[in-house]
Amino acid sequence: MTQISILGCGWLGLPLAKSLIAKRRSVNGSTTSENKLQILKDADINPFLVTLESESISETVIPFLAKSEILIIDIPPKLRVTNSDTSDSQRKVFVEKIKTLIPFIEQSNVKKVLFVSSTSVYGDENDLITEETTPNPETESGKQLLLAETLLQKNKNFETTILRFGGLIGEDRHPVKFLAGKENLENPDAPVNLIHQNDCINIIEEIIYQSKWNEVFNAVAPFHPTREEYYTQKAKEQGLVLPKFGVEKSNIKKIISSEKVENSLNYHFKLDVC
Repeated sequence: MTQISILGCGWLGLPLAKSLIAKRRSVNGSTTSENKLQILKDADINPFLVTLESESISETVIPFLAKSEILIIDIPPKLRVTNSDTSDSQRKVFVEKIKTLIPFIEQSNVKKVLFVSSTSVYGDENDLITEETTPNPETESGKQLLLAETLLQKNKNFETTILRFGGLIGEDRHPVKFLAGKENLENPDAPVNLIHQNDCINIIEEIIYQSKWNEVFNAVAPFHPTREEYYTQKAKEQGLVLPKFGVEKSNIKKIISSEKVENSLNYHFKLDVC
């Protein structure tokens, strides 16, 4: 039985671990909260309290990685840098965390790494985005994700697949709840690029089962209505106050293509987010 370690059992990592266990995989799961250790244990996940900082990592990372052949890294940058005077060291804190982690991966039995990234590594200047599109991140989190991707991909001690998700949604998570009732929202005619939690889990499992390593995949549901159309409809369905968009049209026409996921993995998206 192949053992898998999931660094970050949060909104996506926890249900992913449960799904893998249901398919008879052994899973080590990490959390930064002691209160969550029992939740992991109750789900038959081997629980580990792992704290990753820019210059240090808890010693529990050694048994967390021990005997695992596959490591899934699902820890978001959580950056909100707005001050242009912020130092480079502060800006690169996420990248430094990955640098701190890598030597421990090298010393473990891990030979395959799946890094959960984001389509934020792409800029808004292109109409159709594929895996061949040169990344040009505009946000600080996008910039750090791209640097982290590069660090992992260049390491010859293990094979890394990069999985770039679009906007994440699920039954308990939907951006329309934040947008409801807002006025003068930007980019009414920009296409949405979203993916449901269930599709995220299924795609990760297919990458593992089909051994698709040393690859880059974009993963976004192939349904791209405009922001105004989509969020207005979703607000109506959920009985929320309708969002109001500005009249000024934008030139953002970015559509993320998931053709590689569909063709290479023979994957069919299970849930129409529209």
